[in-house]
Amino acid sequence: MATIDTSMVAKLPLFAGLSRAELDAVLKEAQSIRVPKNGHVFEQGEDAHSFFVLLHGHVRASKVTPAGEQIVVRYVAPGETLGVAMAIGLNRYPATATAVDDSIVLAWPTAAWPRLVEQYPALATNTLRTVGGRLQETHSRVVEMSTQQVEQRVAHALLRLAKQSGRKVENGVQIDFPISRQDIAQMTGTTLHTVSRLLSGWEQKGLIESGRQKIVLREPHQLVVLADQAPDDKTS
Repeated sequence: MATIDTSMVAKLPLFAGLSRAELDAVLKEAQSIRVPKNGHVFEQGEDAHSFFVLLHGHVRASKVTPAGEQIVVRYVAPGETLGVAMAIGLNRYPATATAVDDSIVLAWPTAAWPRLVEQYPALATNTLRTVGGRLQETHSRVVEMSTQQVEQRVAHALLRLAKQSGRKVENGVQIDFPISRQDIAQMTGTTLHTVSRLLSGWEQKGLIESGRQKIVLREPHQLVVLADQAPDDKTS
């Protein structure tokens, strides 16, 4: 196994509050794994054998409902934890984690989790903070799904992705990983047809540019206006 460069991970949220010696000890138990584009880090229903930190790339967390419908739960950006099923009392992974581009994760065996958090309580505190943030994000999405029209939900989804993984380019802010219109539909509880119609309309207005699995927000502020408008503001 290749030696993990401590300086690369020292500032990641999971390791906040750990000394250099403590971080070195935690990293000694980790394995660096390359996950090719479209490869699975883990699959829904699989025994939760490991927990992970994403070092490089992006990962899509998706869930299949009992009716067979796929829902995109969230995207994981570099530096974030994933697969911490034991931390929330689960023995199996509740979703599938798929690399959307070539990615690298650090993996620890789940069996090591109780001992690690006992030795280094900051790991538990930091994980709880991360889970809390994701729960807050989930609450926001539930409110959006319950109270907002599709146009608002899609605008919110694009803005959320740009905030998480946006990269400034000459013509705006590009969502810095491959994302399809089907992915956006699965994130916002709508159809591919509806998302395609909305994005095409926004592209004609100069709000976005989209290509094959690529989206650039040309006018993010206009999307904020769309996302936050009251339902009564709509003319159609």
